[in-house]
Amino acid sequence: MATQASDTIDNAARVKTGNEMVSSAQLPIATITTNNNFDKHTISNNLDKHTISNNLDKHTFSNNLDKHTATHTTNKLTTEIVSSVPTPTATQAKMSGLVKVSATDGSSSVSTTSKLQILLVYFMFNLGLTLYNKAVMIMFRYPFLLTALHAACGMAGTQLLLARGVFTLKNLSRRDTALLSAFSILYTANIAVSNVSLAMVTIPFHQTVRAMTPVFTVAIYRVTYHSTYSSATYISLIPVIIGVMLASYGDLTATTFGFFMTLLGTLLAALKTVTTNRLQTAGLHFGALELLHRMSPIACVQSLMVAYLTGEFDRFEPRLLGNKGALILLANGIIAFGLNMASFEANKRSGALTMTIAANVKQVLTVVLSVLIWHDPIGAMNACGIVLTLVGGLWYGRVELRGKAGKTIESRMEEGGISKA
Repeated sequence: MATQASDTIDNAARVKTGNEMVSSAQLPIATITTNNNFDKHTISNNLDKHTISNNLDKHTFSNNLDKHTATHTTNKLTTEIVSSVPTPTATQAKMSGLVKVSATDGSSSVSTTSKLQILLVYFMFNLGLTLYNKAVMIMFRYPFLLTALHAACGMAGTQLLLARGVFTLKNLSRRDTALLSAFSILYTANIAVSNVSLAMVTIPFHQTVRAMTPVFTVAIYRVTYHSTYSSATYISLIPVIIGVMLASYGDLTATTFGFFMTLLGTLLAALKTVTTNRLQTAGLHFGALELLHRMSPIACVQSLMVAYLTGEFDRFEPRLLGNKGALILLANGIIAFGLNMASFEANKRSGALTMTIAANVKQVLTVVLSVLIWHDPIGAMNACGIVLTLVGGLWYGRVELRGKAGKTIESRMEEGGISKA
């Protein structure tokens, strides 16, 4: 019975594997054991993967949170800095990346209101003295003696203000003194060459060539200081220059030497304007009163020397002036003192190029006042030139205001550590 049961089990449950016969009683046990181990390994792997996945998810989330926090902080900082800028227009904000404002002349650090105030004073003194000189030169035909009188009034006026403590003087080295002497020579040479050229060319020709002073100013800054202006600034110069030429249109007669001297005088005028600005905004950093105080005595002596060489001393007869004439000349000298102060200060605050534009606008305004006061005749072309110059002057002023606003935005963003890009 036992033998029969054993044979039945062996016969019913034998499995052939290769050349071996394996008991079916042993196979399920091995399979179950292997499966259990596999399941445990699988579960362990899955747990490890799940753990790693969780860790990665946490790390990724942490990184994203850090990035989000950093981005939010940067955006908040940008908003705070930009919001602190005084409410510029959209156009001004756009111009901040397009307009190059020259910092060479020091005008970018001066407020627009300050510029307009001193330019208004400059215009008033300049127009007043120009019209006054026209009347004075009828009775006093000695341009270099008149220049010496203006310098003497500047010397006396600044000495009085110095005594009252309005300004103080810097300690100068020999090099600084030599630089001032060279500037005074440039100042006198500009007047001398202008007067000499007037004797060789007509007044319309002289004014037409002198209208190119802004071009010479831009060239001096470009060559000497590698400083450039925006394209909009260059374009705005065109109507001013052409307008003055049309306003001065008339008899354009000139000798070859007269043309050369007028061109030289225009270059000297631009060089004097640039040098005046540099003496106040770079290097010596003179104030307007100190510069006028130090320059006036030298310019007075030089003007007297030129007056002597040109024979003005021989022709001058003081007794013909009388008391009334002396008072008229004294008043002329006082106005010239006011103009020199305003001119130097306006140059310091507004920049050399702006001063040359202002001089061109002043020139056409003088023509307008001459028509109103003395009824000087002008043609249609002259009238068109006057209008074109005034429009060009306003255009230039608008470009300067935009450049100023753009520079303010840019500088404030740079202070906050934010790049324009």
